Amino acid sequence: MSVLKGQQAPDFTLYNTLKQPVQLSSLRGSKVVLLFFPAAFTGTCTKELCSVRDDLSWYNNVNAKVFGISTDAVFSLIRYKEEQNLNFELLSDFNKTVCGTYGSQYETFILDMKGVAKRSAFVIDENGVVVYAEVLESAGDIPDFEKIKAALN
Repeated sequence: MSVLKGQQAPDFTLYNTLKQPVQLSSLRGSKVVLLFFPAAFTGTCTKELCSVRDDLSWYNNVNAKVFGISTDAVFSLIRYKEEQNLNFELLSDFNKTVCGTYGSQYETFILDMKGVAKRSAFVIDENGVVVYAEVLESAGDIPDFEKIKAALN
């Protein structure tokens, strides 16, 4: 089941690269961008997240908090964030509890990996309502950042 535009965003708590819990509902009052991605240290994921890194001032100017979410372990995400100089939070859904809730999870990915995050983008407004939802079937595609930015405006 996928989360759709107009729905209340399902709440969750995941750990960031500082090993601290981040709860979605605690971010009310800010716009939130959730970017689910399949795997750290891969080409398309790096291209996507580095493009956000390079444009983060735009997101900051519209009071939007950006989070990358994958099923990678926190420890892998720590190293990935450092290597790519990512300036926004990465969250670990290692236990695969959030990706499925958002309809952003492959049943089977490459090399028979189970439960890997699908590349997806969700924009959540200040009241916790989803105002943009995009779930991509192909891991080689990148979300439409122009539509994401339009939803944030």
